[in-house]
Amino acid sequence: MGILTALPEILEENERVEYLSLGAGNTGRQFDLETDRRIAEFKFINWKDGSESIRQNSLFKNFYQLAEAETDKKKCLYVLGLIQSLKFFRGRRALSSVLSRNAVLAESVRSRYGNEFTVVNEYYEAKKELVRIVDLAPVLPALVGKDG
Repeated sequence: MGILTALPEILEENERVEYLSLGAGNTGRQFDLETDRRIAEFKFINWKDGSESIRQNSLFKNFYQLAEAETDKKKCLYVLGLIQSLKFFRGRRALSSVLSRNAVLAESVRSRYGNEFTVVNEYYEAKKELVRIVDLAPVLPALVGKDG
């Protein structure tokens, strides 16, 4: 629902959707959205007080996959709450902690970078120009405060 509601607000004039994933889970496609101009992931996370490690892990995975994608298309990560997302990316959480529950992702990072990055913000600072992080809260105010 969130992606469909956001599309009219984010697509450029005459931008053509090539693929759109509306289902949860593995659809066989790498990204939630691919158009003739961009690839994108959507994270409808409503941040709460307390431990956010699972949500952060998922957010990092999406950022990493976008940053590492070999394409000339724009790379966009759409979130609810830019401040909270950037707080995580600019933070000092150990990358080993973020990767600890995803062996495939951990191996991908290790094989590409070895021990070059030890905390999240080191990777983010190196790659932030590759991925545009966009807050959908102003476009989708009804979703703020709800997980979906």
